[in-house]
Amino acid sequence: MAIDFGREVCGDLSVVSKREWLVTNGIGGYASGTLANVLSRRYHGLLMAALEPPLGRTLLLAKLDETAEYDGIYPDSGRLTPLYLNRWEDGTVEGNGHHHLNRFHLEGTTPVWTYAIANGLLEKRIWMQPGANTTYIQYRLARATGPMGLTIKALGNYRDYHSTTIINDWSPDVEDVDQGLKITMFDGARPFYLFSDRATFSTRSDWYEDFFLAVEEFRGQRDVTEDHLYLAQLKVTLRPGESFAIVASTEAAPNLDSVVAYGDRQAHEAALLERAGDLGGPAASARQQDALRHLVLAADQFVVRRPTAADPDGQSIIAGYPWFSDWGRDTMIALPGLTLTTGRPEVAARILRTYAQFVDQGMLPNRFPDVGETPEYNTVDATLWYFVALHEYVKATGDTALARELFPVLADIIDWHIRGTRYHIHMDEADALLYAGEAGVQLTWMDAKVDEWVVTPRTGKPVEINALWYNALRIMEAFAGQLGEDAGRYAELADRAQTGFARFWNAPLGYCYDVLDAPAIGDGRAIPDAPAGNDGSLRPNQLLAVSLPHSPLTAERQRSVVDACGRHLLTAHGLRSLSPDDKAYIGRYGGDRRKRDGAYHQGTAWGWLIGPFVAAHLRVYGDAAAARSYVAPLLQHLNDHGVGSISEIFEGDAPFTPRGCTAQAWSVAEVLRAWRMTEAE
Repeated sequence: MAIDFGREVCGDLSVVSKREWLVTNGIGGYASGTLANVLSRRYHGLLMAALEPPLGRTLLLAKLDETAEYDGIYPDSGRLTPLYLNRWEDGTVEGNGHHHLNRFHLEGTTPVWTYAIANGLLEKRIWMQPGANTTYIQYRLARATGPMGLTIKALGNYRDYHSTTIINDWSPDVEDVDQGLKITMFDGARPFYLFSDRATFSTRSDWYEDFFLAVEEFRGQRDVTEDHLYLAQLKVTLRPGESFAIVASTEAAPNLDSVVAYGDRQAHEAALLERAGDLGGPAASARQQDALRHLVLAADQFVVRRPTAADPDGQSIIAGYPWFSDWGRDTMIALPGLTLTTGRPEVAARILRTYAQFVDQGMLPNRFPDVGETPEYNTVDATLWYFVALHEYVKATGDTALARELFPVLADIIDWHIRGTRYHIHMDEADALLYAGEAGVQLTWMDAKVDEWVVTPRTGKPVEINALWYNALRIMEAFAGQLGEDAGRYAELADRAQTGFARFWNAPLGYCYDVLDAPAIGDGRAIPDAPAGNDGSLRPNQLLAVSLPHSPLTAERQRSVVDACGRHLLTAHGLRSLSPDDKAYIGRYGGDRRKRDGAYHQGTAWGWLIGPFVAAHLRVYGDAAAARSYVAPLLQHLNDHGVGSISEIFEGDAPFTPRGCTAQAWSVAEVLRAWRMTEAE
C-alpha cells in the first residue's frame, strides 16, 4: 500500500486540498500542509519550529509560491506556469498548481510532488533534519528538453502555532548572509534563516492578506483568515537532471548540501525499518506489509526529546499533530506500540525514566503546557497506565533492573492512591476500588471540557480506571516477588479490588456499568437511567477489563463485554465512544468548539480503541485471523486525511469521516501493537 497518487487524486481540488502531509524533526517541530499546497489550517507551514523543545512551536516559514518558466512548448518565449495555489477569503482561487500535479507520493515520510510542465517533469521534496529546526525544500528537474527557470516567493510569519496573524507594523531586519538571508521579524524575535545552494535572493516586505483557512471555518473558529509577509524572492535556473534546495532554519550554519542531507534522512528511516524487522508476518499481504512499514516511520514522528535537569537526553511522546503537546496519558498508552513493537526498547526506558522525574503526589502529569514549565496533573489514568507501560517493557526486554530502579516510585504512587491525592482520587476501603473526581474537573481520557461544562464528568468509580488500578496492583505483586519485596500486601489489595470489581457487572444488560457510585450531576438531577448512582451507558471503557494483562472478570463476562462492544460500538476505523442506541449519542463531528467537544466522547469513534478491542477479542476467542480483520481497514486509512499516518478520531456515523488530528500517536501505536498481537497467536 505505497502512498502514491496519480491524476485521479492530484487533479481533483476537492480531494487534494483535504489530504495532508507531515514531516517532523524529533524535537517537537514540524512542517505540514495539504497535497495541493493550499493553506487550510493555522497549523500549516514549512517551518513550525520548536523554540523550546519539544514545545514553543512558532511558525516561521508559511509557504513557498513557485512559478516555472519553461520553453519546452514555445521555443521563442518562455511559458509561465504557476505551481502554487492560494484560496482567499472572498472565495477566489489564485494559481492552479494542481492542474500540473501529475503525481504525489511518499518516500518514507518525505512527500514528493511531481509537476508536469509541457514535456518537463519537476520534482519537489520536503523533509526536516532530525534534531534541528531545519526544513529542506528540494527541487529537481527530472525530465526536460531545455532549462527551466523557477521564481519562488517566500512567505513568512512569527507567531505561536495556535494563533493567526493579521497585517501589522512589523519591520523585519533582513540581513544578507553567505548563501542566504538572516531574518529577524521584530525586536526580541528569534532570528531564522533562508538559505539556498544555488538560488539568488532579493528581499521584499509586502503583506499578502486574507488567506482563507477552510478547516478552521469547519472547526467553528473565529479567525478563519490569515496574513503572511512576503519576505524574499528566489530565482534559479535548472538544467535537466539538476537540483537545488531552499533551507529554512533557526540554525546559522545548517548543512546546505541537500543531497547529503536527504541521504541522512533516508539512512535514519532505513535504520528504523531495520530495527522493526518484519512486522507483517506471513499473514500480511504485500500492501499490508508496506502500510506497516509506513506506520513504523510514522511512529518515529511522535518520539521527541524532552530535556530535564537530571537527563538532557530525556524523551517523551507528542500526542498528535498538528496541535497536541506531550501528554502523560497518551504517552503511556502509546509507548508499547511506538517503541517496543518497533524494536526500540531503549527509547521506552528513557521515556519511563523521564516521566518518573515528574511524579508528584503519586501522579504523572496530564500534559505539559505550551507556555511555562509547570505540568498539569488533572488525570487519574495516566499514572495507572505507567504501570502497564513498564510491565510491557519488562515483558519485552527482561530488564528487571529498570523495574528495580523505578519500584520506589511505583510503591509511592500506590500509597498516595490508597490514602488519597488530588481531586478526591483515593481507594474506597469498602470495596478497594478507586474513586476520582470533583465538580468542574475532567480526569479520565473522556476529558472534553468547554468553559465550565465538563461533557462527560464520570465522577465516581469509572470502569477502566478500576481495571487499571487492579492491573497496577497485580503488576506490583509480580514486581515485588521478582525483586524480593513484600508481594503479599499488593496481592491482598488486588484480591480485594477484584472482589469489588464484581459490582461493575450489569446483569440485565450483560456488560459493565461505565461508572459506579456517581454523584448527582450539577443541576441536582440523578444521572439518567442510572440506578443507585451507577451509569449504565454502553461505552468502550469496559474493554480494558478484558484487554489488560490481568482481567478481573470471569471468562463468560469477558466474552459478553467483547460481544456487546463489537455489536454496538465497532466501526471500520475504531470504536465509538457511546452506543448509537443511547439518546445522548452524536454521530457527526464538526462545528464550533462547543459542538465538537460535545460530540468528542458522545459517539465519535477513536482509532486507538482498536488495540484494546483486538486484545480483548484474542483473549476471548483466540482467533488471530478474525482479530486481524478488525485492524485491516485502518491500514487502508493511510491513504486518507493525514497520508501515511492514522487520524485521531472518526465520525461515529458512516462513512466514518476522519476528523481531529491528522496524525495521532496512540492511533498509530495501537494499530501496530494490535497487528503484532495477531502475529503472536
